[in-house]
Amino acid sequence: MAVQLGWLRTFVTVYRLGSFTKAAQKLGLSQPAVTHQVRNLERELGRTLFERLPHGAQPTPAAEGLLREVQGPIDALGGVVERNLSGAPAGRPLHLAGPVELMTTRVIPAVSELIEEGMRLHFSFGLADELLARLDEGELDLVLSTIRPRGRGLAVTPLVDEEFVLLASPELAARVPRERLLAEGPDALAELPLISYAESLPIIRRYWRTVFDRRPTMTPAVVVPDLRGALAAVRSSAGFSVLPTYLCAEELARGEVVPLLEPEVSPLNTFFLAVRKGEPGPPDLTALHGHLLLKARLWS
Repeated sequence: MAVQLGWLRTFVTVYRLGSFTKAAQKLGLSQPAVTHQVRNLERELGRTLFERLPHGAQPTPAAEGLLREVQGPIDALGGVVERNLSGAPAGRPLHLAGPVELMTTRVIPAVSELIEEGMRLHFSFGLADELLARLDEGELDLVLSTIRPRGRGLAVTPLVDEEFVLLASPELAARVPRERLLAEGPDALAELPLISYAESLPIIRRYWRTVFDRRPTMTPAVVVPDLRGALAAVRSSAGFSVLPTYLCAEELARGEVVPLLEPEVSPLNTFFLAVRKGEPGPPDLTALHGHLLLKARLWS
């Protein structure tokens, strides 16, 4: 028996809603039918996908891995069906939001094809907590969040991992040879100006804990509340910083900035896609969700 597309769609729905009962309601199926499809999928894959709990379904590690592979294509296909075969008129614009750097450098270019096909999008920028609150209140349709939302009313899907790099201009990096940095740790950077996104050093703290196993004690010389501005400051030799690699990939490739360290384990942060649970939503939302999941595979 081959894996059927419907089983995968049912699996994704159960995963997102955390319940066989809720998935059945959303899909318009009976609960036994949903259970039967998931069991058939588990039998074909030879892996357990959910631990059945009294009040829901807990995904297993196998489910996490499968979700990353199938959710984008499933959503994209579902969106095509809803948009083109339902006969429904074009809906209102979709409101999506996230951090300004990721939205402007990755998301907006990624959705240009959808816009060309007639999808209407309104973008907002901001911090995760504020945007998730607006999503929960119905002001937004989809949020790219740097934190995993905990609200019961939100369905969350991992989108992409961002990797952080400690970097400076070649001229500034020459003042701190890598061998010295390996020997002295972050103390070797004390003579260089630090550029940060905020006074609290949010990204730098994560890097310091992961790579140096300590908290940063430096005070930033430059605070730029936009990572693109921080990159510009680094490129001009104003100081060093820690930035996500997706943001500075082209500058790294051209040698305009260079990594000060290349640790075996680089600090990571996961972006999540968040939507409201229990609502059908506009047809375009499913297509947008799946499209972003597919495009994000190219961002790492």
